[in-house]
Amino acid sequence: MLILLPPSESKSTGGSGAPLDLPGLSWPELTDVRRTIADDLVALSADRDAAMAALKLGPKLAGEVDANAALFTSPTMPALDRYTGVLYDALDAETLSSAARSRLAVGSALFGVVGGEDMIPAYRLSGGSKLPGADGAAPTMRARWGTAITEALTGGDHGLIVDLRSGAYMNLGKVPGAVTATVLTTEGKVVSHFNKHHKGLLARALAEAAGPVDSLDDAVAVARDAGLDAKADDGGIVVTVPA
Repeated sequence: MLILLPPSESKSTGGSGAPLDLPGLSWPELTDVRRTIADDLVALSADRDAAMAALKLGPKLAGEVDANAALFTSPTMPALDRYTGVLYDALDAETLSSAARSRLAVGSALFGVVGGEDMIPAYRLSGGSKLPGADGAAPTMRARWGTAITEALTGGDHGLIVDLRSGAYMNLGKVPGAVTATVLTTEGKVVSHFNKHHKGLLARALAEAAGPVDSLDDAVAVARDAGLDAKADDGGIVVTVPA
């Protein structure tokens, strides 16, 4: 089983790992696209104003440009520890076993998808960005990735794939047949903050599952055992929370 998480805009700083090794990341077939995007992101960062405009960053986030400029020289840490926020607080990756962490991966505009233990630096690039390239054009991240992410994820022997990525990151590379998850109130309304929280809890439960999780029904059973109000619906998991 492979559980795909969304990234987060907020990230931990620092790290104790060696600088970024693009070919050493999981799914090395993505290396060429990763390198082009990374090179363009570093080049853009040489002009702070242009970078802030392209990435739609306010004055308080000017430091994110510095992180991008140092992409190939700054220290790294495991992806599961780099990303922060509501979902990652609920996931509490630091307390997961090595086996559980190995079931987790993270979608990324910069890297496409990385394994949970892949060593990555701090950076800022969102799925909705249009990143200028060497030719002056600014294609969307979806156009840059094309079919590469989909081919990488469907080409391996991952077993059941549970795709918890948000829409912007699913669109970078959809996975046909993957189990998705939706968090709704008891009144059937989509929630935002609790969406991330409960997807973090769901990801943790699935990663820690003692037995095999080979089907949607298996995933729902694991979610229920973890105390989530879950059911199968239209090929995905629906988690219901109080309004």
